[in-house]
Amino acid sequence: MDVVAPEIRSRMMSGIRGKNTKPEIIVRKMLHATGFRFRLHRTDLPGAPDILLPRRRVAIFVHGCFWHMHEGCKYAKLPSSNERFWREKLARNAERDSQAIFRLAAAGWRVLTIWECSTREREALDELAERTQKWILGVDQAGQIP
Repeated sequence: MDVVAPEIRSRMMSGIRGKNTKPEIIVRKMLHATGFRFRLHRTDLPGAPDILLPRRRVAIFVHGCFWHMHEGCKYAKLPSSNERFWREKLARNAERDSQAIFRLAAAGWRVLTIWECSTREREALDELAERTQKWILGVDQAGQIP
């Protein structure tokens, strides 16, 4: 049972953005400050990565912990109302993410996933910048920063 009226819930859900989210903007500012230049939301690539570093063939996804089922994260709690719907929807999101990463890798891109929870604490942003830069300059094909 939802604690919010359907019309209010609908308005709340319609306000959730897929692009230019707060975590994504934090990551973009961090990348720019460390000297990386990038492109945004290339829809011609699988999964339309949030950030691309074309010269380095790096695609970065900035995933919301809830919407992309960040395993073991306190922000990825399944709602208690309409549980079946949410479980199926979020599982489809996770499957779509896996397929996009696989297809990008097959096309020669290195793929990094940065989770929303890693952008939430100001004190941890320096460490996030360092880990992201190290991964970009490295050779791993795929990675995650939780």
